[in-house]
Amino acid sequence: MELLRKFWNSPVGPKTAHFWGPAVNWGIPIAAVIDTQNPAETINGRMTAVMCGYSAVYMRFAWMVRPRNIHLLICHASNETVQLYQLSRWARSQG
Repeated sequence: MELLRKFWNSPVGPKTAHFWGPAVNWGIPIAAVIDTQNPAETINGRMTAVMCGYSAVYMRFAWMVRPRNIHLLICHASNETVQLYQLSRWARSQG
């Protein structure tokens, strides 16, 4: 019970945006993983590149903010990985 109370009251616990922001943000990498099943011709190269930049910026933010937000960092690292994969699929389909 003490462990639960400690998590509940922590600076990155469920009473803060440090928890709920990344929790809701997981929808982006989950949607990107689902999109890997679609044909490469349907990928928008510009939007995928923007998503790569977005996740790179927010990975840095998650690392630099205090308290450090590891949950957000992992979420954006996951999105960056999937988006780079999608970008590589798009590039191969263009040639």
